[in-house]
Amino acid sequence: MISDALVTGVEEAVRKAAAAEVMPRWRQLAADEVTEKTGPHDLVTIADRRAEEQLTAALTGLLPGSAVVGEEAVHANPAAYRALEGDAPVWIVDPVDGTRQFVHGEAGFCTLVALAHRGEVLASWTYAPARDEMAVALRGAGAHLNGEAVRSGAPGPGAVLEVAHSHPDFTTDEQKRALRGLSAQGVAPRPCGSAGLEYLNVARGALDAVAFSWESAWDHAAGLLLVAEAGGGHATLTGEPFRLAGGNALPFTAARDAATVRRILSLLADAS
Repeated sequence: MISDALVTGVEEAVRKAAAAEVMPRWRQLAADEVTEKTGPHDLVTIADRRAEEQLTAALTGLLPGSAVVGEEAVHANPAAYRALEGDAPVWIVDPVDGTRQFVHGEAGFCTLVALAHRGEVLASWTYAPARDEMAVALRGAGAHLNGEAVRSGAPGPGAVLEVAHSHPDFTTDEQKRALRGLSAQGVAPRPCGSAGLEYLNVARGALDAVAFSWESAWDHAAGLLLVAEAGGGHATLTGEPFRLAGGNALPFTAARDAATVRRILSLLADAS
């Protein structure tokens, strides 16, 4: 299913969608091109919608018979999420991950695409157009950033663990309680930005771990494979692998190495 031609075709499609629909609107959005979905911290722009539409057409053209689970399409029709439970290959798309940063004119946003089949992520693309960074991961074939292999490595002995976690604006009281477990000696927690870019930071060894309390597949599928192929790992609060279709024990973590995964899970579990 994952040929070199397909990998190249998806990368080209992602770059084209960002060039046509996202970057021309960066720092150029009109007030009527930004709307709220579920609240003031959950924004969508015309760039999100248009880029997802372009990617949906391009990706299904590259792989006939495939389905698409896109953030904006699922918002309009929640039943579309069930494609993750079917037998057809599924493209998981977040056209602008980090919409709040995009709206504020910051560079910390990206486009995320992952290809999954029967619950397993086979390939992923993480593209930060404002930074000209393209990360590609293929199951069993490693992770690359702008064509160069990336490895997550491991934190140094005794090093303070830098952990990005769910932003307080998006967490319940129960989730806040669990995440407060990260305020422990030897850990430096901070709210996350774009989830896709935080996963990239873990994969390249610039961040030790993430801890997230929501499970939307478009935010996590690409990054989880990227971290795994860079040498890292992940687990939910009960120590199980993250399930794309949902029903995970939350929060969950992804980290540079197995020891850090265990450390973060222990802190989260003790505070829950």
